[in-house]
Formats: sequence, C-alpha cells, structure tokens
Amino acid sequence: MKRPPAQLILLICLLIFPLIIQESYYQHLMILVLMWVAIGSGWNLISGYTGQVLFGAAAFFGVGAYTAALLSSKLEISAWWGLPLGALISVIIAFPFGWICFRLRGPYFALATLALNEIFRNVATVWESLTDGMIGILVMQTFISKIPYYYVALAIAVFAVVFIDRVMKSKWGYYFVSIREDQDAAESMGINTLYYKMISLCISAFLIGLAGALYTNYMGFIDPKVVFSLHDISIMAILVGIVGGVGTIYGPMVGAFIMVAVQEIFRTGGFGSLHAIGKFTGWSFMNVVVKYVSEAHVLSFGILVIAVILFLPNGIVGDWQVIKRSLFGQKKTAV
Repeated sequence: MKRPPAQLILLICLLIFPLIIQESYYQHLMILVLMWVAIGSGWNLISGYTGQVLFGAAAFFGVGAYTAALLSSKLEISAWWGLPLGALISVIIAFPFGWICFRLRGPYFALATLALNEIFRNVATVWESLTDGMIGILVMQTFISKIPYYYVALAIAVFAVVFIDRVMKSKWGYYFVSIREDQDAAESMGINTLYYKMISLCISAFLIGLAGALYTNYMGFIDPKVVFSLHDISIMAILVGIVGGVGTIYGPMVGAFIMVAVQEIFRTGGFGSLHAIGKFTGWSFMNVVVKYVSEAHVLSFGILVIAVILFLPNGIVGDWQVIKRSLFGQKKTAV
C-alpha cells in the first residue's frame, strides 16, 4: 500500500492541532511559527534562491502592518482588508526600490535594503498625524479565540510554501538560481537579470507584507519600534532562513519552528522551569539567573547561527542527510 506523502501528513497534523491542543499559549506559539514561515519563505526567495541579500524585510513587514492598521483607524474599514492591500502596497514599495537599487550588487544592495528599513521606521515615527508616532495604533481584534487566527495564519503559510514551490519549478525559478550562481553568465545567456530580480523582490515583498497585515489583526497593536524592528523582524527573517536552510522549500518551516522555540525558551526561562527550581529550592539567586537568561536570547541566536554555519552550512534541511548519518550512523550513498 502506497504511503501518503509527508506533506499531506504534516498538513493534517497542522489542521487538527488547535482541536487537540486547546491551551491558548501553545496556539499562540504556533501562530507565530506560521507567520514566520511566510516571512522566511519570502526572504528565502530573494536571498536564498536569487542571491540578493535582504537586510530590510521589516520595511515590507511594517508597510503591511501599517496598511491594515490605518484602514481600521483612519478609514474605519476592517483591518482584514489589509491582508490583500498590505501585500499589494508592499509590492508597490518594492518596485521602485528594486528598479533603482538592483544596479547595486553584493553588500551594497544589502546595505540599501537596510537603509529602506530605517527610512520607513523613521517616517512612521515622525509622521504622527498619520501613524500616531511612538504611541502606536490600537486595532480591535475580531476574534476572542485564537483558533480563527491560527487557521488564517496556516492558510497564509501553506500559500507561501506552495507558491514558492510552484515558482521555483517554473521558468522563473531557473532564472532566479542562474542569477544567484553567476549574474554575468546569466546576462550573457540573454536573461534580463534586472527584470527577474524585480519579480523575485516583488513576490518576496508580497509574502512579507501579507504576514505584516496578519500581525496587526492578530496582535491588535503596532508601533514603529515593533514592526520596523531591525533585530526582531529583519535579522530574525535572516536567521529563520539560515538555520532552516537557505535555498530550500521547507527550510523556512524548520527555521521558523526552531527560532520561535529558542526565543520562547529564553524569554520564559525554560518555560518557567528556572522559576520552579528557584521556588522549590529557595535559592534567591535564581531570580537573577532568570532575569539574565530571559535577556540572553540574542546571544543564543548568535551561538546557534555560528554552530549552523560551522557544522551545517546548508542549514538543517539542506544538510539533512549529514544529520541523519550523524544521528543514525547511515553510510554515505555512493553516486
């Protein structure tokens, strides 16, 4: 009897997850994971497959988030319309940026994306008549339960993964990879590299902007410091791709799960275990330990990325065969 594909089994598990795990805390973590799958997939397309390093994912994420928030606060339109409109406006932002900055290569383009991130963060901060500045914008949440948000996040994550998979199996995907491998050689073969880099960037911005609009609807509050954060959004998007596997379809899924888990373990002091140890033993210094551990997630990210680069340079998905040989002692298959 033919076994069902692993993707179908995974999808079924994700569909029944909130029905089995009814603790809202774990549903919240899974919503974050699914949101990061969409962001990581978008980053992976432009950086992993096309080779144009994006340091400013937060620019598109913030634009999507603010589009949804402004629809609700200024126009009194449901913030859910921000999902298509936020993604579309992110593409509109990406188009002129890419048209100008794709003349730059390597680290210069990466720095330009970083500058775009900072420009939007400062605009959102000082344009108080529109964005309320650092006060932020409050959006009334539509649902009390987390389950509707979970299924919306799941639909976006599945759409992102399937869409990237379809793109990479099309003519566009081959052009993206050829640009990553050798842009000059691709141009000599008659490929319009600027045109295809623009397509890759616009798709990436669309998915990241979509995730930003979801964030607004789910969290109910945004401000420039959160949604245009260099560390919490832009760097996190890069880490999700690197840890999961740059240039792989399922790398962002694995990377999102690991990075959210690591971040939460440190934030909560091992899901409250350090607090419990301190309470059980009466060791007062454990409160100090918990304080420093909860602030050490950035250090943990750095150590994790160094370990991945040293031992798994292609990420967990890209080096999965190496991991299996190490864990289960499987011999390398002769080619």
